[in-house]
Amino acid sequence: MNLGVGAYRDDQGKPFVLSCVRKAEAQIAAKKLDKEYLPIGGLAEFSKACSQLALGPDNEVLKSGRSITVQTISGTGSLRVGANFVCSRSVLCTFVSSGERVGGFTVVCKDVEEAKRVESQLKILIRPIYSNPPMNGARIASTILNTPELYKEWLVEVKDMADRIIKMREMLVSNLKKEGSTHNWQHVTEQIGMFCFTGLKPEQVERLIKEFSIYMTKDGRISVAGVTSANVGYLAHAIHAVTK
Repeated sequence: MNLGVGAYRDDQGKPFVLSCVRKAEAQIAAKKLDKEYLPIGGLAEFSKACSQLALGPDNEVLKSGRSITVQTISGTGSLRVGANFVCSRSVLCTFVSSGERVGGFTVVCKDVEEAKRVESQLKILIRPIYSNPPMNGARIASTILNTPELYKEWLVEVKDMADRIIKMREMLVSNLKKEGSTHNWQHVTEQIGMFCFTGLKPEQVERLIKEFSIYMTKDGRISVAGVTSANVGYLAHAIHAVTK
């Protein structure tokens, strides 16, 4: 059981591509667009949609023009470029496009002039790292975010994904109790997102790997998306075995 992969899986444990992503890909293919380099700051329509998603379309910061958003290479790319700035995010998981590595980095400034200076400095930082961000993932995300029908469909599909992850968290805790575990696993259901920090110790993780063929990072972090209705009972049994 591989719980280390940071990519969404359906309840059969298979890679999942959203319907809205397939439709966006078809729309892009029909346009027969070129494959020229993107600017250093990335695809403009993606960056705009990304900042609206993060801050809200009616946010005063966006209306006043005192923010700058650049496309990056996933979430870690955002962190590498900006480190201590205000808002960085990865959209690859919410679009289930893990292979596309698309992200955005936003800086909120005190005024328009400062935003221009920050944009200039960000481009100087980006140039020697990767110079131009990848195109395809940004086009897919931009098409979905800027097409009302696809955006609505995306919201529904993301909600379904989130609900499945929440259900798996609840089922894991329920099965741990059935196994007889007396530990407090409340943190498993209180955490949010695709990943869960189980609290397992490195030596317990090592036992899970060697004795049960359950794989995760050494700090006990698991991808809840890798948990399914079929394997959650086995996972709970194994965790109880190494923690009792």
